[in-house]
Amino acid sequence: MSLITQINQDIKQAMLAKDADKLRGLRAIKSALLLAQTEKGAAEEVTPETEIKVLQKLVKQRKESAEIYKTQNRDDLYQIEVEELEVIEAYLPKQMSHEEVETYLKGLIARVDATSVKDMGKVMGAANKELAGKADGRTISELVKQLLG
Repeated sequence: MSLITQINQDIKQAMLAKDADKLRGLRAIKSALLLAQTEKGAAEEVTPETEIKVLQKLVKQRKESAEIYKTQNRDDLYQIEVEELEVIEAYLPKQMSHEEVETYLKGLIARVDATSVKDMGKVMGAANKELAGKADGRTISELVKQLLG
């Protein structure tokens, strides 16, 4: 079942349950997926990789907004962002722990025969492709620098 079909079903359930918080998050996902679907040059169907990228973008936006609201002492808006963030994250693949990412990267570095920071691009390209949706890009980058440095 595609993500958009799942979201549509979950929107119906949230409406019936009168769950306004979940409904707001689901509608944000649906909106972003529809935008991705109608983008210039987009394929007819949104690929699973594109769906993950869209969800990751939404998560990043919510985290940044929540951080800004927190610093401005706008707890009401902060709470809304956190609630939407929880709904969106539920549709992403399970995130790997810091230790799991580090273990994976050690194996990847050995596999691509990287020896110094000069090989970071080679490692990052493979890591971002293989860990898409499972680990944060910033975490991957920091660990690769640390392991190659």
